[in-house]
Amino acid sequence: MSISELKTPTDLRSNATKSVAQALNGILADSYTLYLKTKNFHWHVSGPHFRDYHLMLDEQATEILGTTDLIAERVRKTGNTTLRSIGDIARHQTIKDNDAEFVSADDMLAELREDNLKLVETLRAAKETAGEAKDNATDSLIDDWTDQAEKRAWFLFEASRKD
Repeated sequence: MSISELKTPTDLRSNATKSVAQALNGILADSYTLYLKTKNFHWHVSGPHFRDYHLMLDEQATEILGTTDLIAERVRKTGNTTLRSIGDIARHQTIKDNDAEFVSADDMLAELREDNLKLVETLRAAKETAGEAKDNATDSLIDDWTDQAEKRAWFLFEASRKD
């Protein structure tokens, strides 16, 4: 099977869809990275707010994972291909992994808050790319994903307040 056999028909210009697909594949890689980091922190959180943080991080991870199929399918609908492996994710991700043996709950919340805000920046840039490509469907989906990431950042901020 050749790549031309995967070519999905679209009325969008090929060069424009390649730019959108590249942006979406970056978002997909960062979403998987953020998902795994959020689950890692969910599994390893400790301290006096364990239950609240544990449940919040699990909810956030579920939400993040829920976007991944939508992102990948949008790439395919534009006639392009998406990520294929963990190695492919690593080549596209901009959010950094955290392999530390121990991370305090406060540091977990701060790091995830910053990662979600970084994802918001990436989503806003992708929205511009989609707009330039006249890809209304991607443009619209990005609004929902941006709102979700902003909400996660907000919850992480409020959960970490000391006053």
